[in-house]
Amino acid sequence: MTGTGVDRVAVLSDVHGVLPALEAVLAEPDVSAADRIVLTGDITAGPQPGRVIETLRELGSRVLWLSGNADRELVEYRRGLRTAIPDPIGPFAADALTAGQVDFLAALPRTATLTVRGLGRVLFCHATPRDDEEIVLVDSSPERWAEVFTGLDPAVTTVVCGHTHMPYTRLVHGRLVVNPGSVGMPYGRPGAHWCLLGPGAGLRVTPYDIPAAVARLRAESAYPDIAHWADFYLNARVTDTEALAAFGPGDGRAAATGAG
Repeated sequence: MTGTGVDRVAVLSDVHGVLPALEAVLAEPDVSAADRIVLTGDITAGPQPGRVIETLRELGSRVLWLSGNADRELVEYRRGLRTAIPDPIGPFAADALTAGQVDFLAALPRTATLTVRGLGRVLFCHATPRDDEEIVLVDSSPERWAEVFTGLDPAVTTVVCGHTHMPYTRLVHGRLVVNPGSVGMPYGRPGAHWCLLGPGAGLRVTPYDIPAAVARLRAESAYPDIAHWADFYLNARVTDTEALAAFGPGDGRAAATGAG
């Protein structure tokens, strides 16, 4: 999908079914004023999947939806194409969706492009342009980035991805790469992370009342382990150092260095 030029784009990634965090970001003036809101996947795999979908659908055509690996897994689980999901909350989230919501997620594209003022042609994806669960990190090697950019249209000057829940910007082989971090499951520090594009690329974090959000999830979500889940993820108890150590082998660095 290729869109026409826009001035401002708010990018929200990895909401993971956390409605209080999503509501906090949607209340931001720069999000309200943005020409488009782009969702770079993993929208639903969390404690309030249906309510998150419907809240975003109420915003209409201003929202550009992309599927992430977790959204795909929920669809596959509901359609009997898999019997398990790696994320423990996944089966709960899948079963909480209506049939119509499952169909909606199944129809979402994996990538999209928009022309954004000051940034040129921007490609949006979940993990990498070619795969919805491939790992690239802020410190991935130039060789790794060249690999995941294989076949990418030379006209694309900016790539926006999510998946790893840690925000960063980086210049790679002449392209700007932006990861907005996670709205609902941040690693490294609490808050709802997102970014604003045009004419530059600004990483943002929206603080919100996390104790109140934890209490709300405990009251409103039927997930059996919601008390632990909400405390752990909303308080960002996974540090950025721990996340980088866990994700690092997935970008091929161990093989490249002969470790393992």
